[in-house]
Amino acid sequence: MTLRRDDALRALIPHVKDDDIVVAVYQSCFDWLALCPRPLNYVAVGAMGQASSHGFGLALANPDRTVIVLDGDGSLLMNLGSLVSIADAAVTNFYHFLSVNRTYEVNGAHPVPGADKVNFEDMARAAGYAGAQSFDDLDSLAAALPEVLRTPGPQMSVLKIVPGDAYPRDYAYIHSAEARQSFRTALNRR
Repeated sequence: MTLRRDDALRALIPHVKDDDIVVAVYQSCFDWLALCPRPLNYVAVGAMGQASSHGFGLALANPDRTVIVLDGDGSLLMNLGSLVSIADAAVTNFYHFLSVNRTYEVNGAHPVPGADKVNFEDMARAAGYAGAQSFDDLDSLAAALPEVLRTPGPQMSVLKIVPGDAYPRDYAYIHSAEARQSFRTALNRR
């Protein structure tokens, strides 16, 4: 079966509450911003591989909010140690959605090393995540999302995806002071 990234993100949108923090990186970020623009979208992730670490910090600092990380396989491979730190801290409000398409999509679609061998679900479990599951079709993902987001984290959901529609890659916005200020204002609103 085939799971399009934008369809997976659309399935997630109804489960994201107003106070939830969404940390998105690279192509997942561009797709998410087009599909679900909101003040608590944290997009100031300038270094590849840092989505999990930034989400981890936000989850620790905001234990009363759900933190959803929209990561990519190429990005996570650059920061695998974060899995152990996240699991060790047992952040129950941390939900890690990993888009696996075996390429560095926004950087020229170069292949990810070991793409046919790496198993992120097993890695998350071995690191100590409370739960890990994989999805390769929309129906299974949509049916599982309520339970995944109800179960204490950290949780890893591996999304075996193909690209969906092409959304604008607005690097100027995601690296802007405006994006950071918008998020900071929303975060401190309560």
